[in-house]
Amino acid sequence: MSDIKIIDDFLERAEVFYLATSIGDQPKCRPFGYHYLDDGKIYFTSGTFKDVFKQIQANPKVEIAAYDGDKFLRYYGIAKIVKNDKIVKRAFDELPEVGKIFEKMNLELGVFYIDHATAEIRNELDIEKTYKFEHE
Repeated sequence: MSDIKIIDDFLERAEVFYLATSIGDQPKCRPFGYHYLDDGKIYFTSGTFKDVFKQIQANPKVEIAAYDGDKFLRYYGIAKIVKNDKIVKRAFDELPEVGKIFEKMNLELGVFYIDHATAEIRNELDIEKTYKFEHE
């Protein structure tokens, strides 16, 4: 199993994970759930009108924290915003109610992945395994 698949599977087990961004010197954290592994990258989505997307544009340093019931994950690096119609279509296919809202309100779904990333799988006291991801 590839290293990125290990991280994607962890997020799948966790179901809900938390993405941290910042506004100036103020950290901001919110729950996320949707992710999609494709071509060696884990993609995430957010409405381009949302504060989280604007914060990523202003400061692309992000961190995800997750707990799968046994271990913790910290996954951090630089969010790379990309145009990816395949991911948008897949998200709307998997979450049709969201797709209907976006279509009705003429909203855009933004797509990003984390580059120059480190993922740490941790127990209560220690880092058990560290992974590095460079996509560029």
